Amino acid sequence: MRSLEDVVRKNWSAAVLAGALAVGALAGCGGDGDGGGGGDDKLTMGFSQVGAESGWRTANTKSIQESAAAAGIELKFSDAQGKQENQIKAIRSFIAQRVDVIAFSPVVESGWDPVLKEAKDANIPVILTDRSVDSADTTLYKTFIGSDFVLEGKKAGEWLVKEYEGKSETVNIVELQGTPGAAPANDRKAGFADVIKADPKFKTVASQTGQFTRTDGKEVMEAFLKTYPDIDVLYAHNDDMGLGAIEAIEAAGKKPGTDIKIITVDAVKDGMTALSQGKINFIVECSPLLGPQLMDLAKKVNAGEQVEARVLTEETTFNQEQATAALPDRKY
Repeated sequence: MRSLEDVVRKNWSAAVLAGALAVGALAGCGGDGDGGGGGDDKLTMGFSQVGAESGWRTANTKSIQESAAAAGIELKFSDAQGKQENQIKAIRSFIAQRVDVIAFSPVVESGWDPVLKEAKDANIPVILTDRSVDSADTTLYKTFIGSDFVLEGKKAGEWLVKEYEGKSETVNIVELQGTPGAAPANDRKAGFADVIKADPKFKTVASQTGQFTRTDGKEVMEAFLKTYPDIDVLYAHNDDMGLGAIEAIEAAGKKPGTDIKIITVDAVKDGMTALSQGKINFIVECSPLLGPQLMDLAKKVNAGEQVEARVLTEETTFNQEQATAALPDRKY
């Protein structure tokens, strides 16, 4: 017969083994035990992107994906294809999946309060990237990382004022706006208008959306050229629309950069190439490489650390000579 001590020892060993198997099974449910919403150290981020409407946006997506991988963050990525309803669905999906952090670049500024409140109620911090929202309740998100779009518009206007300094003739301007209701479109327009309004010789004869795309930029510029034969300046809210407009200008028998001066925003490689060739005259930089800063902020807010409510990206401007010098090392 086995002694009582042997029986106790055997039962205790079986209990330890069962416990170890249970822990292993739980870890297996999360893949490697580092899943989001309560794993070990691996943070899970749900990210909703506007879409892939431009070279800038493609570079922005790549930066975020590569930076998440480098930081050891599990990224759940969703492409909204330019539709706010798709972003709202994605954010609700992230909430249901209990991600650690939600980040998104809002398609438009308005209409976010209900879904952001849902994220707040679920105790999931939200980070706005590239674009802001117009919510009066700033507790619905932790921080906003991105450019100062008003300042970008002002830089474009300041170059124009200096370019025509000392001249009295009327300067007819056409403007290609970004997506209606989007923060960069609203702010780049406002900043530019604020600077040029002091001099009555600057007249914006037409301002219409080109949806931030090269195709729409070309189509709208074609219409502008037919309606307004004496265009002096084109101000495009991004490089892609400006590049589309260049095609329309050349097809109309005019020389971009000479017959019509062109100012754009972004400084993606295609835009910088056109600037180095003299087809664009001035570009205000808006860097898409927000990934590293975003991942750093995500880790901080997930840890409960205080972060700045507004995090600006460092950017510059380019003329032809500067673009030519910068092109060999341009990453996007």
